[in-house]
Amino acid sequence: MVLTSNEQKVRSGFWPKVTSVFASIPFAEDAVAAYYCAFDRATPLKVKGILLGALAYFVLPIDAIPDFLLGVGFTDDMAVLVTAITMIRAHLKPEHYDKARETLERLKKGDSLT
Repeated sequence: MVLTSNEQKVRSGFWPKVTSVFASIPFAEDAVAAYYCAFDRATPLKVKGILLGALAYFVLPIDAIPDFLLGVGFTDDMAVLVTAITMIRAHLKPEHYDKARETLERLKKGDSLT
């Protein structure tokens, strides 16, 4: 099942990727909020599928524009994520963004996510 495959990719690769690039991507808060929404038990399955697909694209090392290209490397990741969020905006709740901001603040301080 595609959802299960994407879920596994996101669970294993999301936090290492965010930890290594959060300071250089302007959409970090949206990505982390999308993560929390995707793994929220109250989020409908269709919404989870859309978010997990977008987050899996962000996590995967091979994509349309390689992430290491300074200035443009994450534009495709951002476009995919923004499109997904636009589709499911009503399901991203303030608590997802609150938790995302708290998590990013911890990362900025150098705190562990575990």
